[in-house]
Amino acid sequence: MRYLKVTLAYDGTDFSGWQRQSKGRTIQGVLEEQIGRMHKHEVPIIAAGRTDSGVHAHGQVITFHSDLESLPLSVFPKALNGFLPRDISVSRTEEVAEAFHPRYDAVRRTYKYFLDCRAFNSPFEDRFTWRIGWKPDIGRLNAFARWVEGTHDFSTFSVVNEQVPNRVRTVYTSVFFPEGPFLVYQITGASFLWRMVRSLVGSMISFEHQGLAPETMRDYLKAQDRSLAGPTAPARGLFLHHVTYKNEAVLF
Repeated sequence: MRYLKVTLAYDGTDFSGWQRQSKGRTIQGVLEEQIGRMHKHEVPIIAAGRTDSGVHAHGQVITFHSDLESLPLSVFPKALNGFLPRDISVSRTEEVAEAFHPRYDAVRRTYKYFLDCRAFNSPFEDRFTWRIGWKPDIGRLNAFARWVEGTHDFSTFSVVNEQVPNRVRTVYTSVFFPEGPFLVYQITGASFLWRMVRSLVGSMISFEHQGLAPETMRDYLKAQDRSLAGPTAPARGLFLHHVTYKNEAVLF
């Protein structure tokens, strides 16, 4: 019996989020069903984190126990991908110690949000970007984004959830940059609140468009008032990009 750490990507468009539900197609549900088919018995999985409906991933991490000991790890991704639908793909499989936990052992999580600033709509990227249709000033956006870095109470930029009384989070990097034809917002933190990244993106785009001063982000963070936030960016532009673990080089 091997304990496997699996890195995977998925297009979240046609899923009702990560977590298994009684109704609706979910990523966890599909993975557990197909990994179970591969093993010929139920195989529970644990993930580094849950993604909302419509959110994608480049680097989601899951773990599970596998009794297919004769299958080499080098061919495990190809074998598992043979069971998975086209909108989920495994890129890497490693054997890890039983003590490893994909969620609690994660020290950093990096998300990327893709914005399309072109005036025309592209049917090829529409599932994965938020088309705003105009070009904001990247310098001004980064002046807003710098205030996000550090340890703050993010009540202003997250959905109220009584199950999370502590809304203080630490953000290591917060930056906008061009990537191909897109404008990308990349944020790395220890953990995030529900819809926090999407709220930050939508707010900063709105604040820049309105011509507000960059210090607005500092003031609104301190206010801890959800009513001050701008619109929440749509889910389709957001990707869980990478999860960093203890003893792993920090690349993001």
